[in-house]
Amino acid sequence: MRDAGRRLGGRRNSRGGGGRQDRRARRAGQARGAGRRDPPPARGSRARPRDGTRGSTSRRGALRLEQRRRADSRGVRGRDRRVRADGGLALVPALSLSTLRGFVFDLDGCVWNGDVLNPGAGETLAALHRSGRALAFVSNNSRATGGDLRVRLQHLGVGVAQHVLTPLEIIGEVIRERFGISRVLSIGAPEMGAVIARAGHELVDVKDYRAATVVAVGNDFDLSYERLTAAARAAARGAPLVTPNMDPRLPIEGGDFLPGCGSIVQSVAVAAGVQPVVVGKPEPPLFRMALERLGLTAPTTAMVGDSIPSDIKGARAVGMPTVLYAPAGGAPADAADVIVSSFAELARLAGVG
Repeated sequence: MRDAGRRLGGRRNSRGGGGRQDRRARRAGQARGAGRRDPPPARGSRARPRDGTRGSTSRRGALRLEQRRRADSRGVRGRDRRVRADGGLALVPALSLSTLRGFVFDLDGCVWNGDVLNPGAGETLAALHRSGRALAFVSNNSRATGGDLRVRLQHLGVGVAQHVLTPLEIIGEVIRERFGISRVLSIGAPEMGAVIARAGHELVDVKDYRAATVVAVGNDFDLSYERLTAAARAAARGAPLVTPNMDPRLPIEGGDFLPGCGSIVQSVAVAAGVQPVVVGKPEPPLFRMALERLGLTAPTTAMVGDSIPSDIKGARAVGMPTVLYAPAGGAPADAADVIVSSFAELARLAGVG
């Protein structure tokens, strides 16, 4: 059972335990003068569910299942409980990372913060690569392509970064598939505008926002009120609003952060009264592209990330096992299949540490 609040209901006996055969037996016993009587059934008695199946919903509150919510001796928390055939609870081993064939890693907040690798990240990635595991990296970065981030990883000493994906790999294609060749008002980094133009779209200047048929909004370090206004007005006039991601924060070194792409997109969406089309995580395309690049299936490849809404929920939607990187702790016990507080712990669980 996955949800702590769900109940397992039994099936109520419609005769209250006193069926026809019971009454005949009692009458026969009285006729024989026997002093022995069957005890009356308890008021409100209910049958147990059989073979661990859910009974009728008429039995409310019959049995509440308390989930196991504490870490085991190795600090692993996750979906480690099931219902036995007798209605009790049995422990199920947590996901075994040592049997997986591949890992897909988030970057910002997971592998690195700003320009600094998180402790143990480089060593763990190298050990996984030596063990024969396939590795890919998927970021929601709206200011860089996969190639840009691959170079950045290599400069930080991560030489195993071959497959690196960001929403910029597909944003131009998504716009073309959904809205055709478009006139796009691009509010974001020059890199985002460049990939949209390479996909065959025409870029529209801020002053010509009325001509835009699509508005693309990413994380814009040069954001001005004029640019924000142009995006909101174009979207309000009917141009679809497209964004690489809805992440509210961009983690950087020292435990600090910058306002993320989602913060800007929300401002535009609220002012225009529209909902954005999201290209990156948690939507499926980048996860599926990573699996295709690795040549692996979803059940054999874990997603490792620090964001429950983007990394964990997105990966679960495509059938991938999930590992939540939570160095500060405090994550709900059922937030992911496995929760780790460090890369050293991840390496141990994967059998390479």
